[in-house]
Amino acid sequence: MTDANAPSGARTGASEVEEDLEALPDPEGGPANPAGALAVGAGAPHRSLGTRREIWRLALPVMASMTLASAVGMVDVWMMKGLGATAQAAVGFGSQAFMLAQAVLFALSFACVSLMARAIGAKQVGDARRALAASLTVSLGVGVLLFLLMGAAPHVVLSYMNPEPAVLELAAPYLQLVMLATILMSLSLTFESALRANRDTVTPMLVTALVAVAKIGLNALLIFGYGDAVPALGVAGAGWATLGAQGVALLGFALVRARAGADSPLAVTGRDFASIGTIVPGLLRIAAPGVVERAILQGAMFTYVSAVGTYGTYAAAAYTIGVRLLSFSWIPGNGFSQAAATIVGQSLGAGDLKGAERATRRAASLSVTVAIGMGVIAAFADRPLAETFAADPHTVDALIPFMMCLAVAQPFMQLHFTLAGAFRGAGDTVTSLIAAVIGNWVFRVPFAWLVTNVLHADLIWVWAVLMLDHVARAIWLVWAFRRRDWAKRLGGISASA
Repeated sequence: MTDANAPSGARTGASEVEEDLEALPDPEGGPANPAGALAVGAGAPHRSLGTRREIWRLALPVMASMTLASAVGMVDVWMMKGLGATAQAAVGFGSQAFMLAQAVLFALSFACVSLMARAIGAKQVGDARRALAASLTVSLGVGVLLFLLMGAAPHVVLSYMNPEPAVLELAAPYLQLVMLATILMSLSLTFESALRANRDTVTPMLVTALVAVAKIGLNALLIFGYGDAVPALGVAGAGWATLGAQGVALLGFALVRARAGADSPLAVTGRDFASIGTIVPGLLRIAAPGVVERAILQGAMFTYVSAVGTYGTYAAAAYTIGVRLLSFSWIPGNGFSQAAATIVGQSLGAGDLKGAERATRRAASLSVTVAIGMGVIAAFADRPLAETFAADPHTVDALIPFMMCLAVAQPFMQLHFTLAGAFRGAGDTVTSLIAAVIGNWVFRVPFAWLVTNVLHADLIWVWAVLMLDHVARAIWLVWAFRRRDWAKRLGGISASA
């Protein structure tokens, strides 16, 4: 089935929508346009393509949204400070499992972006709607499955991370609630991806702001209670707040869908859902490498946190706080990553390999420069930040060396973020998958096991293992980039161009 208004000569049908998807740029890093801009000009390259100004223009909207999300995470940690290290550790263990579920859903959302962007670029709005319908269906099914796998037996899932008994009892109901929120998040992430595929990054940012306000307000109300009207629920209150905030997100995107015009890629109908059979296989094919990569990453995190858990509640609390504190410093790398994906995809699509390489180098140099600044801030402000968010001196003592290790790792971390984005823009998802395997399962997990179970070394050596992971990934991706084989993924472009 094709769009009735398609111009003659345009590629039609769901099979064409997914064909040669390696040539797509990644619209996740696309510029902010009004929501009504639709498909017109969606695939047109900009004159300033590859310049530093264009890289910043593409990266800043992504950074703004991620800053809001990270701020909410820090408010979570700060509010838990009043409940003690046990509560902070419980949220950390529950959040680790929640992030594993998020990773799978993010990979599915990237596939949604690819399919929809291809259809929009070909002005096949009907195919774009069917791609969205397929993405919503698959994401919802995966969200329900994840809830059944991790929310139905939270004690079993959490026990693999070696929490202390008191931590486990607090973390189990929290995990159930956030996994229930995953079902709602599966739909919200898909709608957000659909908007970005249509080069509208403003609307997702506004919805993110609304969700942030809802999450903070519900946290304050449900964690600490309000007189006799609302009982204080503690850690479980944070879980209920996450569920409520995801409900707000879904409502926000539903309103956006309701206001979409009949010619909008967002205007999915029952007919679109009835004709998704030919699109679902392609959707799964595109998502599979990303799902594997993120499963590898989160599986390694899961194993790594279990090693941290053997050092007790204070170490787990320090890890929880440290990751959320330094998540702010990861934002530039993710922003530059998505900008690089867009520019590399467009440059290679135009047959300009040198332009793609130039844009990647510029994005990488910008990310490393910013990373050095962020690392210096983290190094000099380690104790004030630790004392602000940690609940007791023992957690502060465990947190400071953790922050120092990640501060040192910042340039390598931001570099591999950006290069991975460039590879995705070229349609190469295998190289970043290999990087994840090398960094996590050749270095992070084995060395964490060695330090913990064989050497019985101090906690700082567990933190130091993090640096090995990010350095190894950066080295692999730099080597792969210099080989230039990634450009061949598009076809028709010689590596010697």
